[in-house]
Order: sequence, then structure tokens, then C-alpha cells
Amino acid sequence: MPNMRITAVKTALPPHYYDQETLLAAFLENWSTQHFNTRRVEQLHKAVRVGGRHLALPIEEYPNLLDFTAANNHFIRVGTELGELAISRALAAAGLTAADVDVLFFVSVTGVATPSIDAKLMNRLGFRSDMKRVPIFGLGCVAGAAGLGRVHDYLVGHPNDVAVLLSVELCSLTLQRQDLSIPNMIASGLFGDGAAAVVAVGEQHTTAERGLVRVCGSRSRFYPDTEGVMGWEIGSDGFKIVLEATVPALAEAHLADDLDAFLTPLDLTRSQITQWVCHTGGPKVIAAFQSALGLKEADLELTHQSLATVGNLSSASVLFVLADTLEQRTPEPGALGVLMAMGPGFCNEMVLLKW
Repeated sequence: MPNMRITAVKTALPPHYYDQETLLAAFLENWSTQHFNTRRVEQLHKAVRVGGRHLALPIEEYPNLLDFTAANNHFIRVGTELGELAISRALAAAGLTAADVDVLFFVSVTGVATPSIDAKLMNRLGFRSDMKRVPIFGLGCVAGAAGLGRVHDYLVGHPNDVAVLLSVELCSLTLQRQDLSIPNMIASGLFGDGAAAVVAVGEQHTTAERGLVRVCGSRSRFYPDTEGVMGWEIGSDGFKIVLEATVPALAEAHLADDLDAFLTPLDLTRSQITQWVCHTGGPKVIAAFQSALGLKEADLELTHQSLATVGNLSSASVLFVLADTLEQRTPEPGALGVLMAMGPGFCNEMVLLKW
């Protein structure tokens, strides 16, 4: 089947790292005069099983973010810096330069900019003036997987080209300090900041043989009448989290059938998949992945590890797990894997990998 080769996956994190206890103390200080049960905040933060997170700004600067404009300006500045770092690392690892890149896909859902961050990187990184740019906004946590699928779609039709997928998510800049809802309490303990870049080439590119893994196809799945399950309410105060408790149940109800519908036309079965690259949606979502697909704890070890180390990075998360998989796993040649994520829509995206 037509496919592409991933030649590098690299990540970038802001330098401001705080363990979960330090972050919890800051949140409790902020909410102690407003929240009737700060013990509940502590329970929710501990339940997400995150050990610490990187933040776009030093923690003491967040009280100065008085409006959406201030937060979004930081998103543009820090996001551009992290994006530049992630792409530079990925291109260097792939043995390519910015001038070699034919198309740049950019995904994010935690800030807005026009021109978008990919345009701001044109001069900073030295991309060609005729490079295609594809900024994608609104897919949320699923965008890392969906972006990889769209890169595959492009490279199947352009087998001599080089493509870069960049994800930048600065979730901390979306925090609503006046929102005392349970979803916001969970989000404040779960989400972190980071960026990831994937370099991929078509099958006929001169560096294709140096590829780390093939992408052999993808499948998108939208669940009707679920638009209110997950996303943002965007207003004058910025991004307010929408997160229904039904997300894990939706995952458990549909993932097995969705995966079978993806694999069956390719004459494959779930038993042939040995590598699982899953989004760090939180403990309940990860448990739903495991239960629905009949996976062992070890199958999702790197997903749990990423969640504990950096938190949920929205669209970048699954790319962080992919980077860890390529670095820490050495499957036999021909081994098959599935990369998957879920996000606003409500929807999922599955990507078939072959070593």
C-alpha cells in the first residue's frame, strides 16, 4: 500500500518545570477564598496521576495574565520559540534543512494568530518562499494523530517531497482562574505545555531508506451528535474548557469496532498489532483504551510514562509518545503499530505504523 517514512520526531518543552505539589499549592492559594471545598481540588489533581509539568511562563507571572490578549500574546511568542526549537531538532536528526521542506502542517488549539505560527517561522528557520503551509485549528487532542494522517495523504500524492508536522500547545495559558467547575479543576491538574515536530518523506525521496517507521494509512471517525462532549467555549476571557464525564465511556464503546473497521480492509487483525502509541488523555481515558482493545498494562507503559512526566499536552501528546516509542522500543522489522488519539467533535483518528 502507498505509504510514507517518518525520519525524525523531536520535542521541545519550556524551561519552567514544576512538580505537581508546587502547582497544586499555587492553585489552592488562588482558589482558597472562592472554592468552598479546596480538598476536592487536591483530590482531582492527584487523581490525574501527573507528576509535574512544564509551563510557558514562570509560575509567578500567571497572576499578571488579566485578559485573553495578554495570554494570547504569550502564546504567539513562546509558541513560536518552541516551534522553532522542535523543528530545528527534528530536521537536524533527519539530516535535512529547512530549505528541503516542501510542506509544513501546523496544529494547535490553545491560542490564535493570523498570520499563524507557521508563517512566523518562515524567516526564522529559512523555509523556501514556495513552501506550502497548512495551519489546522480546532481538532484539539486528536490533532497530532490527524495531522500525521494528513501528512500521509499529502506524501502519497507527492512521493518525492519532505513534510513537517508541528504541534504547539500551551495549555497553561488557557487557565480560567475564576472558573470553579469540575472540568476546569481537572484541566488545571492535567494539562501541560510543549511542542513536537515530525519530519516525514515520501517513498521516492532520497532519504526514505533512513526512515524510522512507515505510515501506511489512517482512518478518521466522527461520532454524531457529540459536539458538546469536549472542546472550548471561546469568549472575552479566552478559552473555557468543555469536558464531559462521558469521554471514557465513548472511547470504550467505540474503539474496538473502529479499529476493526480500519484493519479489516487491509487484511489485518488486532492480534497482529504489537505497538500501541496512544494519547495521554488522562487515567480514565487510558483505561478505556486498554479495556476496549484488550491491551495489557505494558502495552500502554509509554503513554502512562508520558502522562506522569509532562501531563496531557493536547495535540502534542501522542507525538511525544511516538518520540518515546521510536527511542525506547526496537520492534522486529515488519512489526505493526497503531497510533491513536481522540478529541473534540467528538472523534478519533487512527494511524497504521510499520517498522
